[in-house]
Amino acid sequence: MTKEKEQGNGHHYNASDISVLEGLEPVRRRPGMYIGTTGPEGLHHLVWEIFDNSRDEAMGGFCNDIEVVLLPDNRLRVADNGRGIPIDMHKKTKVSALETVMTTLHAGGKFGGENSGYKVSGGLHGVGASVVNALSIFCRAEVYRDGGKYVQEYSQGKKKSNVKKVDNSKLHGTVITFEPDKEIFKDVVFDWNMIINHIRQQAYLVRGLKILIIDAREWDNKKGLDDSDVFYFRNLELELPSVSFYFEGGLISLIKYYNKFQKPIQDNIFYIEKELDSVGVEIALQYVDDIVDRIVPFANNINTPEGGTHVTGFKTALTRTLNTYCKKNKMMKESEGGFTGEDVLEGLTVAISVKLREIQFEGQTKSRLGSMEAQGAVATVFGEAFASFLEENPNDAKAIINKSILALKARKAAKAAKDSVLRKGALEGMTLPGKLADCQSKDASESELFLVEGDSAGGSAKQGRDRRTQAILPLRGKILNVERARIDKMLASKEVKSLVIAMGTSIGDTFDLEKMRYHKIIIATDADVDGSHIRTLLLTLFYRYFRQIIDAGYIYIAQPPLYKIKKGKEISYAYTDDEKLKIVGKGVNVSEIQPADDESLTGEEAENEQETKLKSNRIHIQRFKGLGEMNPEELWETTMDPAHRVLKKVNIDNAEEANKIFDILMGSEVPPRKSFIQSNAKLVEIDI
Repeated sequence: MTKEKEQGNGHHYNASDISVLEGLEPVRRRPGMYIGTTGPEGLHHLVWEIFDNSRDEAMGGFCNDIEVVLLPDNRLRVADNGRGIPIDMHKKTKVSALETVMTTLHAGGKFGGENSGYKVSGGLHGVGASVVNALSIFCRAEVYRDGGKYVQEYSQGKKKSNVKKVDNSKLHGTVITFEPDKEIFKDVVFDWNMIINHIRQQAYLVRGLKILIIDAREWDNKKGLDDSDVFYFRNLELELPSVSFYFEGGLISLIKYYNKFQKPIQDNIFYIEKELDSVGVEIALQYVDDIVDRIVPFANNINTPEGGTHVTGFKTALTRTLNTYCKKNKMMKESEGGFTGEDVLEGLTVAISVKLREIQFEGQTKSRLGSMEAQGAVATVFGEAFASFLEENPNDAKAIINKSILALKARKAAKAAKDSVLRKGALEGMTLPGKLADCQSKDASESELFLVEGDSAGGSAKQGRDRRTQAILPLRGKILNVERARIDKMLASKEVKSLVIAMGTSIGDTFDLEKMRYHKIIIATDADVDGSHIRTLLLTLFYRYFRQIIDAGYIYIAQPPLYKIKKGKEISYAYTDDEKLKIVGKGVNVSEIQPADDESLTGEEAENEQETKLKSNRIHIQRFKGLGEMNPEELWETTMDPAHRVLKKVNIDNAEEANKIFDILMGSEVPPRKSFIQSNAKLVEIDI
């Protein structure tokens, strides 16, 4: 090879081209590797990391009190009455142990096994505090121990001074205050409800732990923050919004919370806590009169929503144990076969918590447990304890078995119904629903399916659409409420069946997201009570049976305009009342507006009139009550044209809260729904 060819474009590639990132710079360069995202989830991951350190102190028996405070200027403070991070010199780093923990990746008290600071912890990589520090424009660590109060401050992961003793103190504990860096996070806004929901869950998992959350964001601290105590805000006795948690019942209390709006079918909540082969196993479960399951798994108190080995071990033991009990007591015909995992999960609410000294998660965000020893420990501990529970509680056992038998029969009926609807070749285009006006494109990434309310709106949408990429499926009336309906009953509904076939994904165990025919499903209903109800029914269907489609970001809600405003020859559309006022103009007096037939009305009556006219300025305002009132051109221009339309993307930020709301609004229990309506009645905008 010649020298010219070796050099190529003239650039030398040598040692000087190799970048070495020092300290916490890798975290700032690639924050997603450490916190998953720089959106709201990543922002709140900072809170979990710091809170988890305090919670780990409680798990080890060194702490029984934690205070979380949302402060002004986007700061957050977490304090505990644990041992306090060590402040003596670290032999390897030659600086304070506190500075080492806060400024060095993979440094912490969770690596040394039996001789470490923690036997069990949620922290695996030792990056929690240092990552939060790296991604904060301000961070302050205060340690109370060894008769003193020690402080060190940081910015973007770098210390501003050495650790220094600022006062004498008989207290013990750690306080971390941080302010996320706006260079990293676009929107630094802590979500009060998200923090409460996450920490409530943690409170159930550590029995006897007191947690206080205080919203001090509106606190006017003119004198400046003077942290004279670990629990400074609590002792101030300020009139601030706060929530406290303290549960002695552990996972049993958690199950009661999840089943608050459900009807249990068993009298006794099953509970077991036992250690096997250095794996702590704690499980609580209860069956309810429902068709969905709720599995809430934890590993070292970290919620693992994607499951993992502990969930696999539980499911295996549950299916085996119920099959064994059923066969032993001859509660099912041999011709019925045995239960599958799907059968025994129906209506189950279970919390599974494992604690391991050496734990393996899949990814830094710890959404799935990978430790294989958890699978065997959970299967053995739970299997033995649950078998004894069934023997000791025959009435509960009978109720559980009967529910599983019902699920088995329903599964077989559902398979027959599904096979008849989704038989081979049914989705190839020839057997698509007759009322579906399909698009010409076969490319799912550019294809859209509009679900419109009624034949009138369907007709306008079919005429006004872009035939190449937009498909229209009119829905007649309100679809089936699937909250408590199995697949067989669901597919008996003509409207639901048409939608399932149109999407092409199949349903249940044969669901395949890759076969999705449209990457935008747009729910377009009227802006009235019936339209809202239909939209809720559709969202219930997608949430319960097509959750993957929501997670993929394929579900949208159309936002049609409320008003058509004509000023002379100029036509505008307003999507809100505020927009209408801006278009009409501030100088317009509502009392001047009268209906087209010149009948005298008060200002309020004129405001609510469907079609009105302003005499002086000749402004014509039309109020749309439904999509069917729009002609094809209007519907295209305002609701369907990608260049001008407004769509709301449906996502699930908090699956637990979404699950609870669907239970309340769409379930069979009336009292919770009545209570919800009464509590939220003042928030409703009534359109008369």
